[in-house]
Amino acid sequence: MFTVLWRFFVLGLYSFGGPAAHIGYFQREFVDNRKWLTDQDFTHAVALCQFLPGPASSQLGMYIGYKKASYLGAAAAFVGFTFPSFLILTLLAIGNQQYSDLALIDTIIQAAKLLAVVVVADALWGMAKKNLTSKLTFSVACLTAVSVYFSTGLTGQIFPIICSALIGFLLSLINEQVQRRPNENALIRPNIMVLGFFAVLLLVMPMLAGQSELFGLFNIFYQAGSFVFGGGHVVLPLLEPMLDGMLDQDSFLSAYSSAQLVPGPMFTMASYLGASSLTDSPVLGSLIATIAVFLPGSLLLFAFLPAWNALVSHSRLKASIILVNASVVGLLASAFVKPVLLTSVGSVFDVVAVVAGYLLLKYRNCPVWLLIVLFCGYKLFI
Repeated sequence: MFTVLWRFFVLGLYSFGGPAAHIGYFQREFVDNRKWLTDQDFTHAVALCQFLPGPASSQLGMYIGYKKASYLGAAAAFVGFTFPSFLILTLLAIGNQQYSDLALIDTIIQAAKLLAVVVVADALWGMAKKNLTSKLTFSVACLTAVSVYFSTGLTGQIFPIICSALIGFLLSLINEQVQRRPNENALIRPNIMVLGFFAVLLLVMPMLAGQSELFGLFNIFYQAGSFVFGGGHVVLPLLEPMLDGMLDQDSFLSAYSSAQLVPGPMFTMASYLGASSLTDSPVLGSLIATIAVFLPGSLLLFAFLPAWNALVSHSRLKASIILVNASVVGLLASAFVKPVLLTSVGSVFDVVAVVAGYLLLKYRNCPVWLLIVLFCGYKLFI
């Protein structure tokens, strides 16, 4: 558990770039380097987290921690990865610092964005080599990438994966019969206890919201975390009307811009908003809001994980899983272009720096911390 906590804490210190970049960091650290899980397990986990509401990269981190050290490992992964951004945003909300004009911070952010391009490109190439092994899988990945790139919201994120699964299932029906494994006729169902706890909180907290300011704050962020697909960019528009009267417009804009400038999951903008909402007890408000917004996604992950594991090991669904894996590659490819590449590379010099960084990472095993130092030096020089 402490190993998981430390590894995710270190990643939480420099994991800029949003969910796509986080997937790249996780894939390189825990699949390629540390072998905590296989490529197949990792790809299946990415697909599952795309289906569920909540912060996909944090859910993926909890899954990795769970595979390494059970439920304590999942909790350690969440705490380690989230704590740096939680702490920074809480302090910024308390101090209401005006940091946007500091040239050094801007340099570090720009360097971190270039690092994100390198890491995501490396993860994308590795996943593509392992999952795009035929014309069909390559076509599915390309169609998914195009579909996700030109669409937004829940439909654009989940629809290609569902279509890929259905196509694979139809192909398995057309092909010859597969030999069933033992217990494949057993009912595939989620963890009812965990799912019930999620539902109880969803129904009971609105009733308690009027009893206490703390209950009200928890309810707002729990509701937001229960229905948001697509990451932190989507949670802010949902929270704004729910927090109407508690915060002004400037606080929302400050929360959003601050979350863009810190590493880790963007859902930790809840830390800033919670601290700003409870001005008498900002740390308590930040803690409540952070736990509340991440809790639904965590519960749903472990509620549906047993059913998901049963599905991906089912022989009849083998073709579906192959195409779902290909669709996940397309999803990552789209995220690599927008927002990672388009928001990070702004000149020919940046292109040269990214290519050089990729070659150092791929063929010289250059440590990630050294790459960020090199990119910072490049940005200071340019």
